[in-house]
Amino acid sequence: MELVSIADVRAAAADLAGAVVRTPLVPAPWDDGLWLKPESLQPVGSFKLRGATHAVARLDPAARSRGVVTHSSGNHGQALAYAARTFGVPCTVVVPEGAPRVKVDRMRALGAEVRLVPPARRLAEAERVVAATGATLVPPFDDRRIIAGQGTVGLEIVADLPDVDVVLVPVGGGGLSSGVATAVAALRPSAVVIGVEPALAADARESLAAGEVVVWDVARTYRTSADGLRTNLSELTLAHLRERLDRIVTVGEEEIAAAMGRLAREARLVAEPSGAVALAARLFHAGELPPGRTVAVVSGGNVEPAVLASALNAPGC
Repeated sequence: MELVSIADVRAAAADLAGAVVRTPLVPAPWDDGLWLKPESLQPVGSFKLRGATHAVARLDPAARSRGVVTHSSGNHGQALAYAARTFGVPCTVVVPEGAPRVKVDRMRALGAEVRLVPPARRLAEAERVVAATGATLVPPFDDRRIIAGQGTVGLEIVADLPDVDVVLVPVGGGGLSSGVATAVAALRPSAVVIGVEPALAADARESLAAGEVVVWDVARTYRTSADGLRTNLSELTLAHLRERLDRIVTVGEEEIAAAMGRLAREARLVAEPSGAVALAARLFHAGELPPGRTVAVVSGGNVEPAVLASALNAPGC
């Protein structure tokens, strides 16, 4: 299987110039050796805008006229809706029932047609729309264009902190972690890239240990508050992670909530549960991590107000 290269990531960066926010590295006020990469500051509140914009930018005019479709719990759907609106492309997003209302409302506000279906049927429904309309399927992570676009996060990390030692990145479907690991491995080979996922949705860690994609059903993954990390890996993302990711650390639900609270109170950053897992690893599992200059990717900030309020009242660390 051909993996995404650093040349692919650089080509994506050229496509994204001026279309997405080049997020800064923010020093953590409480930790001299930690920087935060706040992808929550993107116009749609998450890193997903990078891959979605790159994918739409690569479509030819005929394909754009037929539209794009995806399946998403929220952040990728928002990102694709935003990118499609930018390019004047029709967009349909198939959303699993139970997705955060704030994310669904924003997709509709961006002009996407939203179709709510049972979680296990979201891919099948997206494929049905493709067959009926001729639209292009833009998957949330199982796509080389998506991985290359997300890899620009890693490109920027190394540009802004050339002597970075450790990069902590959330793992759901594996698009972000695959792209970041690709860029960091090429540009800073001595750095270690560590994936972080909830213990209640630890299919990626199990997949890496087994050497094949291990699927956790929705009854298991939907136990975690980190809704953006409930997705299983694909063969494509597993191939990237096996080659380029050092390992995976898992974090608990209370740790995720505490990390959200720390980000809001002390870094003035709003993070959704999925966006706080990398920091949770640094806060609560430092003994499992290598020493050195560390970047934690805050992947998104699209959080329900009640969830954020609960995190702000959670025990500190």
